[in-house]
Amino acid sequence: MDNLNNITQSFGTLYHPKSALVFYECKGTETAVYVEHFDMDKNGSPINAHPLTEREAKALAKALLTEKEKDKAFLKSSGIMPTNILHINPSADKGAVLWHTKAKKRKLYFVDGLGIPSGTAYVPPMVWHASKNSLSVFALAGNSRPTAKTPLNYAPFFNIYEDGRVCMGSVNINIKNSASVEEFTSAWEDYFFNSYFSHLMGDKSPIKGNCVSLWKELLATGKTFPKEVLQKNHKTLKNLLK
Repeated sequence: MDNLNNITQSFGTLYHPKSALVFYECKGTETAVYVEHFDMDKNGSPINAHPLTEREAKALAKALLTEKEKDKAFLKSSGIMPTNILHINPSADKGAVLWHTKAKKRKLYFVDGLGIPSGTAYVPPMVWHASKNSLSVFALAGNSRPTAKTPLNYAPFFNIYEDGRVCMGSVNINIKNSASVEEFTSAWEDYFFNSYFSHLMGDKSPIKGNCVSLWKELLATGKTFPKEVLQKNHKTLKNLLK
């Protein structure tokens, strides 16, 4: 496969053990607690046992506070809320964002077996619905900001199930707990368009016509995406909010 993407930047951070704490408790009429601090050697074994110092305790408290603040920052805007954001569930466990993008040129990648050359082509306006671990995409007929009653169409791409869920294959998804809404949406768009389209999911074409022929033509001519080939999926934006 030619022109493989370098996705190493999406890999998770590797952490190494640096220190350990052991809490000792004395049971009796007056319960006392003693904390011992261990450093870690290069093999991850505890060494240099000593009582937890005030400086080390402050460093630990600062680290815990930083992690707590990161969780609070999840899906918060880094400035003024972007106008393309339609809905946000900021929950740390079930956080999700609904947003839309206008028709624009995108770099697209296809596996050799499809016979479609990778290149830049116009894609239609889209609606995106993502959590930390999953993504669904749909197509819109126009660039206007959609409302709850706006009808949705099947996204005219490969690797997408009939309900809109995207099969990400072997792509390593790594959405940080501290991601702002801008970082979250940008990351998902990058994951989607920087992965290789490989096959249609199911027996039904997502467009009126041949999907392979359509993308070959759009890549060769540079024409805008023809909205008349979009297939309605009998859902509206409101259905994504349930």
